[in-house]
Amino acid sequence: MGYSSEDLSRIANRLRVHVIEMTSAAGSGHPGGSLSSADLLAVLYFRVMRHDPKSPDWADRDRFILSKGHVAPLLYAALAESGYLPVEELMTLRKMGSRLQGHPVRGKAPGVEMSTGSLGQGLSMSCGIALAGKMDCKDYRVFCLLGDGEMQSGQNWEAAMFASHYRLDNLTAIVDRNRLQITGDTERCMSLGALDEKFRSFGWDVETVNGHDIDALTSALEKRSDGPRAIIMNTIKGKCVSFMENNAGFHGKACNCEETARALKELKEGL
Repeated sequence: MGYSSEDLSRIANRLRVHVIEMTSAAGSGHPGGSLSSADLLAVLYFRVMRHDPKSPDWADRDRFILSKGHVAPLLYAALAESGYLPVEELMTLRKMGSRLQGHPVRGKAPGVEMSTGSLGQGLSMSCGIALAGKMDCKDYRVFCLLGDGEMQSGQNWEAAMFASHYRLDNLTAIVDRNRLQITGDTERCMSLGALDEKFRSFGWDVETVNGHDIDALTSALEKRSDGPRAIIMNTIKGKCVSFMENNAGFHGKACNCEETARALKELKEGL
């Protein structure tokens, strides 16, 4: 679409504004991890992925699977900014009867590929979708976003073994390495160690990037290899809101009225 890196940075900030507004209006949600992944979704939806909001079920579209389904507010914001649903609908998040539930539900909002939220399952789903694409001789790509705390789930490593065995060169897993989960620091809760070496030991091609660097993200996402790729994305939880940055307290808590005003003021300065 011809978006510059500066354009994508502004889009990422708009996504963050939506996240704060949505979760604050709902009085609940998961803003911290949504803010850390906003740059990624701006790059995916506005530069890298092949997709069509007017035809969300287009057979040749690239697929995005949000394994860490609790950051649904960010996914909904990206879908709205892309044209899949009205921006005004974002404020119905978590409301009774809304298409925008607390975790993504396939078949409700257009553009949601899978129902997710039970952590540790998204990569397995992505493997199945990627393998189906190869079996159907399709050239679409599958991108799966995981939380780093989520990598403590053993099913991910079964999926990693599967992806390597079947040489799923159309699959890219992205780990949001913000080092915080709902119970605090990931390394104190259950150390993940060297995630890059773990993926390599399963036969994956791996790259570590600054998850807030638009150009670095673009380069990493556009690369292909002869098997599955993993991108370890170093990020800051609560990125771009000073009092939320590196604050595990905002993993699953919305801002109050005063915090919302302060957060929006900081974010809108970057638009």
